[in-house]
Amino acid sequence: MKMITSKWLRQAEADMEAAKGSLANNHFEWSCFQSQQSGEKALNAFLYEKGYTSVVTHSLKELARECSRLDETFKAVATDARVLDMFYIPTRYPNGLGGDLAPADFYEKEDAEKCLQSAESILSIVKKLLKK
Repeated sequence: MKMITSKWLRQAEADMEAAKGSLANNHFEWSCFQSQQSGEKALNAFLYEKGYTSVVTHSLKELARECSRLDETFKAVATDARVLDMFYIPTRYPNGLGGDLAPADFYEKEDAEKCLQSAESILSIVKKLLKK
């Protein structure tokens, strides 16, 4: 495995652990965002391993689409990627949502659990494919 791949994968795993910790501490907005970050970094790891020298999007749906050009296995995580995309901006910024609720008030345990599940699916596939 390339060094750059290893760095991205280690950070994806660290972000996953942070997401679990945030969920356990009822910081649901952070858990959602950290899950998004884990999925994004896992997909980046795969692309770097396949020879990409830069990746210019934060959209997991776009990253998964690019990964699926190299391996059709990634078509299975298209929905997970789309789910996580919806948590990139509004989980962090008070003006990312309408109304009077801040992200800390808006997101619920179920949101964080769904994001964790989606990120775990992506991370699992990436790790499996990188071991081949």
